[in-house]
Amino acid sequence: MTSLILGGAGRSGSRIFDRLTTMGVPTRLASRKTGFDWDDRETWPAAVRGVTAAYVCFTPDLAFPGVPDKMRALGLLAAAEGLERLVLLSGRGEEGARASEDALRHGGVPTTVLRCSWFQQNFSEHFLTGPVRRGRLRLPALDVPEAFVDLDDVADAAVAALTQPAPQNATYELSGPELLTFTQAAAIIADACGRPVTFESTDVPTFVEDLAADGVPAEEAEPLAYLFTDILDGRNASLADGVQTLLGRQPSSLRSYAARTAESGVWS
Repeated sequence: MTSLILGGAGRSGSRIFDRLTTMGVPTRLASRKTGFDWDDRETWPAAVRGVTAAYVCFTPDLAFPGVPDKMRALGLLAAAEGLERLVLLSGRGEEGARASEDALRHGGVPTTVLRCSWFQQNFSEHFLTGPVRRGRLRLPALDVPEAFVDLDDVADAAVAALTQPAPQNATYELSGPELLTFTQAAAIIADACGRPVTFESTDVPTFVEDLAADGVPAEEAEPLAYLFTDILDGRNASLADGVQTLLGRQPSSLRSYAARTAESGVWS
């Protein structure tokens, strides 16, 4: 069995690749670095051919315009190439992503969907690394509770879905073990760092301007901002049991993540 990681250069894909190769599962990465391009469907067959399972991670988000068409085409290609299972990374509370989930399943290949809460690693491996270092998290969001999920738990869940004995056409929601507001999350990070980190609810232009200080272009920051204004309204203020169901253990806490991340020096 050979597995394909679509989005292999990303945060979740790289973790999954490491886990599968450690397990001895033949695994192939597909990203722009290997010639795969979501905007050029001529590059897709070479990536998909000869694999039996694929993890699908679309950046920046499944809810963006035109993505369902891409997912439908990929699902049909996967069926034509004889894939036995797909695992799709999705988001909790994103109604716009549901069309992409359904479209990928249109080809008939058993597809496990992992709907994830806000990644803990957004504070250290993505757009909020700079704001944490500056001590002020500015987000176009209310100070609502979120069940922040550890990307390492997401990777473990994806590996389980890719390697379980029988493919499933199921949807799992993945979350952390507790509900925390952004103010509480900032306080936990501050405690781990040993210096002040605060949360500030702000507007879209201020958020975009803040990320520009870290070199994030407006064309990337603005879609994120409008996505946050949509989904960060309290709709995900509940815990999910996907980690427990797939892995048979409790998910990792934000405090545990913050402690090991602070120790790594990334916020220094």
